[in-house]
Amino acid sequence: MAEEKEMMKKKQMDMTSGSIVRLIIAFSIPLLLGNIFQQLYNMVDSWVVGNFVSNEAFSAVGTVGPIVNMLIGFFMGLSNGAGVVISQFFGARKYEEVSKAVHTTMIMTFAMSAVLTIAGVVLTPLMLRLMNVPTEVYSDAETYLNIYFSGVSGLLFYNAAASIMQAVGDSKKPFYFLATAAVLNIIGDLVLVIVFHMGVAGVAWATILSQFVSAILSLLVLARTKLCVRISLHEMHMDWNLLKKIFRIGIPAALQMTIISFSNVFVQSYINYFGADCMSGWTAYTKIDALMFLPMQSIALAVTTFVGQNIGIGNAARAKQGIHTATIMAMICTLVLMIPTIIAAPYLVAFFNARGEVVYFGTLFLRWLTPFYFTACSNQILAAALRGSGDAKAPMLIMIFSFVIARQIYLFIVTKFISNTALSVGLSYPFGWMLCTGILLWYYRHTNFGGQSVTRE
Repeated sequence: MAEEKEMMKKKQMDMTSGSIVRLIIAFSIPLLLGNIFQQLYNMVDSWVVGNFVSNEAFSAVGTVGPIVNMLIGFFMGLSNGAGVVISQFFGARKYEEVSKAVHTTMIMTFAMSAVLTIAGVVLTPLMLRLMNVPTEVYSDAETYLNIYFSGVSGLLFYNAAASIMQAVGDSKKPFYFLATAAVLNIIGDLVLVIVFHMGVAGVAWATILSQFVSAILSLLVLARTKLCVRISLHEMHMDWNLLKKIFRIGIPAALQMTIISFSNVFVQSYINYFGADCMSGWTAYTKIDALMFLPMQSIALAVTTFVGQNIGIGNAARAKQGIHTATIMAMICTLVLMIPTIIAAPYLVAFFNARGEVVYFGTLFLRWLTPFYFTACSNQILAAALRGSGDAKAPMLIMIFSFVIARQIYLFIVTKFISNTALSVGLSYPFGWMLCTGILLWYYRHTNFGGQSVTRE
């Protein structure tokens, strides 16, 4: 047993002692690089169709984002719940419980793969109609989504395996596998679109095939490791008590991601009102926006594991210190990215689509919305910390109120009675970020932080 613990200490990251800054940086960098490669999936898809297919195809690939995020977000919330449970048991040195939680997560992923494949294909036409997708874009958007959801299980199994590895401090292997898949996706996009002229269908096939590669590599590592996260067919059974713990943390996060993404379907419908060029400008903005958010999101993921492990052993003071440190780190990273993005906005948009009207709208969104990213740093870190502590309901309710209810009220009032412009629609996002940060800060300062650890139930 002593030898096994020593092996775990060497190969996994114990975040309950040592320099907080060093631990967060060491954990965040592979996550950041992995997230960058993950964004390459959609970025390369958009770049290829924007430069080698048509403006309508570019709009189609960009406009399906809220639909994908709505369904995939539900599973991501559940996998985050599994990661919190595993990280807390790992921090408490309860390795048998870690193993049970890992196998329960795998069975849950198999079931969710079947559900989301069917739901994605069935709901695609309804979602596209709700978004008021223009006729010239509809066919390409439907083709992309039907292929994507048919092969969505690869993405789910990769994310489940990545959550398991990250929960015990291993953020490097998920990065390696994601980087491999991203390179394969780039090659697949270029070959299927430029050589075989498959259009939107080509980028969709390249995406799902590369996701299967990352899933297979991740599962092979979990099957061959000698550590407590090893998966085995002989031990593959559902622990219903642990599933309840995963659901207790994961369902609120899952509902939050799904409802917010569903709300973004309606925000996209406001953007679609202004035509294909505005849609394309918004698509280019969202690709750059996704990259801008990566440092704070990667640090937030590190905070979830950091808080989970420290709350697992009852060290709430160290967990709070980590939250403060991570918030400062996220703000510094955001500042470093924000200035050059504002300056180079037209060139960044033109990389995706050089059409003059598209560059105008994309630049407009970038230069007005980017300065507000500071306000998003705090809500990303605080929400991740609360989930890591076992409190998933509060961030869910606060984010749904800020990003869904309040944002929709803003859009209705502003577009109906004040000014119905593309910019006024875009500003609904910083409105939600600022409101969410204010409420989360108030809640964090008045709550019993760390009082819902699964290890003490």
